[in-house]
Amino acid sequence: MSDRLPPLTALRAFDAAARHMSFQKAADELNVTPAALSFQIKSLEQHLGAPLFRRLNRAVALTEAGETLAPGCRDGFTSLVAAWTATRRLQDVSSLTVTAGPGFTSKWLAPRLFEFAQAHPEIELRFAASLKAMDFDRDQVDVAIRFGYGPDTDVWSLPLAEEWVTPVMTPVLAAQFPTPESLRDAVLIVDQSIDFLDPSPTWATWFRSVGIEPIEAHGPRFSQTDHAVDAALAGVGVTLGRRALVIKDLMDGRLVAPYKVALSTGARFRFLCRKGSEDKPQIRAFRDWMVTEIDKGRPTSDQLTILPPPWD
Repeated sequence: MSDRLPPLTALRAFDAAARHMSFQKAADELNVTPAALSFQIKSLEQHLGAPLFRRLNRAVALTEAGETLAPGCRDGFTSLVAAWTATRRLQDVSSLTVTAGPGFTSKWLAPRLFEFAQAHPEIELRFAASLKAMDFDRDQVDVAIRFGYGPDTDVWSLPLAEEWVTPVMTPVLAAQFPTPESLRDAVLIVDQSIDFLDPSPTWATWFRSVGIEPIEAHGPRFSQTDHAVDAALAGVGVTLGRRALVIKDLMDGRLVAPYKVALSTGARFRFLCRKGSEDKPQIRAFRDWMVTEIDKGRPTSDQLTILPPPWD
């Protein structure tokens, strides 16, 4: 028996029909007539020497041979499409797809994108705000911004600035709570998005780091850090602001960090891309722009005493 593969068009017709279990729907997907699709499948059956479908009155069903062929055929075309898409994207230097968490997207990326667009009008930016693990090829993503410890394997990784947390609030609230001790009477907003860190920088650890007996945080709790920051901006209370997500508000004066003691998280945001693609023009341009923007916040960070973990 020959192992020579049948024509690709016949296999593609079979794959579509097996997925839809309908010659009509498969024909519509491939933009051919049902008669043309039926001819391709018959030629495939002749090549095999066995039927792949049982033709019923108004439906079709896979034979044993069809059931055996269908999974491999489906996986093969999926891999082929992914490989072709990835290869075409190698030639694309005019678009850039970036994924980052919702908090980083709304609080770091979005407020700065006008500057990038002005500097690089030739690059079309696309964003996917998500925390799920991404596959660069499968999900057609060029750059991922992720927060944590790493290590990052099988990808190109650039750790960004040191991340810290410190109490932040509006200038109005800062006047009401001039000292760390006075925070006992403040609404303390809890950001639960970094509870996974070990150790986790909490209100209790911050109070201990400045020599104050911890008090129980009495305020709203948020699972997403941008919501905690928004509450602080609205004057609801004081939150432990994360560097990347409050630095612009601190630089612009919407929030203040009056106590000058911060806790380093030990974790960082990292700039990730496929190995070998780090010097593609649009990726390099976006990376260089991010590094420049991060450096603009260095004077604000330099005003703080940043304590490394463990903080007790």
